[in-house]
Amino acid sequence: MDAGWQVRGLRRNPGAVGHLGEARVEWYQGNLTDPAALEQAMLGVQVVFHAAAYYPTRNDHRSVTQQVQYARAEIENVRTAALHAGIERLIFTSTLTTIGHPPVGSNRLANENDHYQPGSLARSGYYEAKYAMEQALLSNLDQNLSVVVLNPTAVFGPGDVHLTLGGLLLAVARGQVKFWLSVPVNAVDVRDVVDAHIQAARFGRPGERYILGGHNMSMQAAIQQVAEVAGVPPPRFEIPLRLLDILVAIDDALPGINLTGNHLRAVRQWQYYDNTKAVSAFNWRPRPFAQTVQDALDWFRTNSYL
Repeated sequence: MDAGWQVRGLRRNPGAVGHLGEARVEWYQGNLTDPAALEQAMLGVQVVFHAAAYYPTRNDHRSVTQQVQYARAEIENVRTAALHAGIERLIFTSTLTTIGHPPVGSNRLANENDHYQPGSLARSGYYEAKYAMEQALLSNLDQNLSVVVLNPTAVFGPGDVHLTLGGLLLAVARGQVKFWLSVPVNAVDVRDVVDAHIQAARFGRPGERYILGGHNMSMQAAIQQVAEVAGVPPPRFEIPLRLLDILVAIDDALPGINLTGNHLRAVRQWQYYDNTKAVSAFNWRPRPFAQTVQDALDWFRTNSYL
């Protein structure tokens, strides 16, 4: 909108605007299981940003196999509608979880050439479904539709009305976080992710993935930065990873308990990421993490979350 673009949005619930407020958006109602509604919303549009793909959660009672099947059907609806509507470019917001580990001994950070290995987290519908959707697009490219995949890491910043990761910032700022895990994390500002999406629409190469990673740091260092910005004491205790291993084992032995969720189950696979490709292609410079935290906490205070 600020760049002079006319913006159209698709929403399931009439009246839902997220944190967009009175922004000039032409709203269409529909969902990703309705191909006709998708095509109608896309008619006359040049670029589609698909940032609302299926997200299996602990409340989703489908089996992992069913979740993957649902994900594939959903992304095919989007792809088919885009082709029928004559869309020029589809920007697909994927996730860091589809980036795998570098080869053993390569001595480098994970990059776009590394792929999640299907089945390595077979009990997590999230990991399996997200990779299935990404591959459904990249393995079925069409010359009439330019597809670019973006892989944001852990996204923080102002405007997080659903408390996707903002809940962690609030918990630290309220002094509710008492421990950390000895694991690597990569955090990026939501505004930088938005900017990268716009640049990807202009400069992204068809059929390519781009890691939108901000800053590599330990979880302890990240939480300490949040505590410092919030003006509260940092956590004092580390939780051993072997305790998480025990919780995962309990989850496996007692289906339905779900003590660890999608991401904690995969904590031993967390890693640092190389954002060189996006930085080079989009002339992209992620802002400092401390600035992200400050702006996010200010937004939470202004909007009565904190």
